[in-house]
Amino acid sequence: MLLGVAGYLVVQYDTGGTGGPGCRVVSAKGDGATYEFTPEQAVNAATITAAGTAREMPERAVAIALATALQESALRNIDYGDRDSLGLFQQRPSQGWGTPEEIMDPAYSAGKFYEGLAEVPGYTRLPLTVAAQRVQLSGFPQAYAKHEPDATLLAAALTGAAEATLTCDGRPSTTRAAGADAVRDALARDFGRDVLEPAGAEIGDAAGPSPSAPRDGGSGSGAAPDSEERTVTLPVSAGADPGRKARAQGWQLAHWAVANASELHIERVVYAGREWTAGDGGGRWTPIDGEDGEDGEDGKNSAGTGGGADAVRITTAR
Repeated sequence: MLLGVAGYLVVQYDTGGTGGPGCRVVSAKGDGATYEFTPEQAVNAATITAAGTAREMPERAVAIALATALQESALRNIDYGDRDSLGLFQQRPSQGWGTPEEIMDPAYSAGKFYEGLAEVPGYTRLPLTVAAQRVQLSGFPQAYAKHEPDATLLAAALTGAAEATLTCDGRPSTTRAAGADAVRDALARDFGRDVLEPAGAEIGDAAGPSPSAPRDGGSGSGAAPDSEERTVTLPVSAGADPGRKARAQGWQLAHWAVANASELHIERVVYAGREWTAGDGGGRWTPIDGEDGEDGEDGKNSAGTGGGADAVRITTAR
């Protein structure tokens, strides 16, 4: 039986399934801390993070939410649990969290968690276990503590506070078709259309998003002559703080794209003079044109393509 389980996990890993790690976060502090997780977990972690930042919740709130989901579901959107518990946060329809269909929507369930957390006075100053428990009312409140280091690493990367710290192999799923429109729709679902539309997000020559496009994708690596038609360009708004805040927003979007690479068939992500390419040496972030993490003087942040120094460019596979 053990050999059978091991064989299944190997097949899942090699074929881009959810069984193998595939994704990795490293600490920006140089202390050697790392966390490895699957593409499925990466997608859900990115959605939880986006739901928090869209509500202007701080990085600490995101870490609390991620630690809670790690304990409750291991960052998997499961349709079972204790009694009628469901989803990433094991929320119960009978306790007023929503309908089963709503709770199984990761963006919705994350939003409900943040709603509860926002009502906890001084939650950013509380121990993580205390803050999480006041929302969850779990029978095992201390269980959240063991996930705090991993959740803190994930939160730093997925909020964009830690730059170029999240990588994925980008092994593509083969179950659905997708493209640039699907990437844009997934961005709108996670961050909110009102957040992305004013920023001028574009899809090559495409006329606009397809509301029914699924969240999944294809394979391949490297830029191609037709990459403009497969590229979503996301100008990063400067906001009130044109420095750190804008750059963190850009890295959040870039890391979100890498986390969704396998599902949405994303083959290349470019931001701040660095690029990630699916299947290229484990999905490392590498400098472009010899620049070490900064954009070139010509205002281009992608080899041979424009977009400006403050744009995230996400290219899907053919």
